[in-house]
Amino acid sequence: MSEKEDISELDITDEMIAEGRSYTGVMPDDMPKLMAKIILSIDLFSLRVGQLACWLTVPVFTAMFIEVVGRHFFGSPTMWAYDISRMGAGAMFMLGAGYALSKGIHIRADFMYRDWSVKTQAIIDLTLYILFYFPGLIGAAWACYKYAYKSWSIMERGMDTAWMPYMYPIKFALFVGFIFLLIQGVSEVLKCVYAIKNRRWP
Repeated sequence: MSEKEDISELDITDEMIAEGRSYTGVMPDDMPKLMAKIILSIDLFSLRVGQLACWLTVPVFTAMFIEVVGRHFFGSPTMWAYDISRMGAGAMFMLGAGYALSKGIHIRADFMYRDWSVKTQAIIDLTLYILFYFPGLIGAAWACYKYAYKSWSIMERGMDTAWMPYMYPIKFALFVGFIFLLIQGVSEVLKCVYAIKNRRWP
């Protein structure tokens, strides 16, 4: 079997599922205008947030580079690089979670999902959003809000490191990340409603 034939037989169904959920700026003509406007507005918002969150890789990589160079070449490790890297990576993960959802790349049992019809996919998705996604995220967001508010009110600092960085910014980022996920969930629910009715994803 040739290399060309090998490539052509690769299973790219999962990638196609994700690609089909990407922001395009265009919704089907038969979609109600209000629904289309809400979906496009939310997806564009998540896209912009995701693009901004990506820039958090810069301080993370910079901190790790300084740490590696200082530790291995100058025998002078930093007190702050590890904290910067874990906080930056955590913030990037949470703030970009809504964008990841909009792209359809959150973990799911695709080995089953990809073989279902579009209507079945949409029914399952909508059911899970209503029964688990929104109740779970609302509860988590509320818990994170109280967690972040308390941290902010006492100007909490990390006690597990000599640098003792302020902890409330990353805890607030966790709360904001859950809010972004809830917002994107509205868009995904509307897409499910459209797919159930029209048997195709917008």
